[in-house]
Amino acid sequence: MTISETSAKEKLTAALGSVVSGVILTATKIVVGLMTGSLGIIAEAAHSSLDLIAAVITYFAVYFSNKPADKEHLYGHGKIENFSALIETLLLLGTCGWIAHEAIERLFFRDVKVEASGWAFAVVILSIAIDVYRSRKLMEAAIKHKSQALEADALHFSTDIWSSVVVLFGLFCVKIAEWFPTYVFLHMADAVAALLVAVIVIGVSYKLGVKTIKALIDATPEGIIDSVKKSAESVPGVTACNRIRARYSGPNLFIDVHVHMDGNQTLYEAHLLMDKVEERINEVFPGADVTVHAEPA
Repeated sequence: MTISETSAKEKLTAALGSVVSGVILTATKIVVGLMTGSLGIIAEAAHSSLDLIAAVITYFAVYFSNKPADKEHLYGHGKIENFSALIETLLLLGTCGWIAHEAIERLFFRDVKVEASGWAFAVVILSIAIDVYRSRKLMEAAIKHKSQALEADALHFSTDIWSSVVVLFGLFCVKIAEWFPTYVFLHMADAVAALLVAVIVIGVSYKLGVKTIKALIDATPEGIIDSVKKSAESVPGVTACNRIRARYSGPNLFIDVHVHMDGNQTLYEAHLLMDKVEERINEVFPGADVTVHAEPA
């Protein structure tokens, strides 16, 4: 199995694990919600259904982005991952908007009774455990394989951890208010915490969204031009380096570079020198697809 095949398999395994976890979590919340009649848990089940849809989108994005280049897609299908990450970012922002709206409604306009049953605590704790596991696995795979789709999915589920912690915090506050009626104001604690989480997640989502859009419009990755120029000009025989272009397509980096060299050498000698330039650039950017064009100095 080649390195690219191993990478594709690991990414798909991480994405599929997220889908399976989503199915288990959504089904559990639906069953418990129907058993207890808790509207809060049923709402959480609806939220998990949205997460499941996001996980399925990520899986298919990773699956299709792994397809090799063809005559219609000469740079491969990596942009599918970037597009998937953008969709997930929009879903995150939409979720945060809903959380913020609900929090403001509960703080100022309507009183919502939170049911703090044993089943509710159990489901939320299970949700946190599953989300911690799958967000960690997804982020590990995202960093290892430079996958924006998996990174967006990991971010999505890490926000679910925070929202579940807020729910758990709210349940504890409700219990305290039940035990000590003097602290009835604690019923508002979960709404305040949820609002703070929504603000934090919006900030993180904005950064991911900017990064994703830059990849989609082929913005030059920061710092790459200088690094490529320095690497190419460090090769003996190269007198200058210019017209450098770089872009990401999913996890794949493409670099085009023009190098100046002695115009009196043979084609074979020039070709060997270009190979050295490519090898030197690949030392700094492993796995990059490098195209070198030679010009006489």
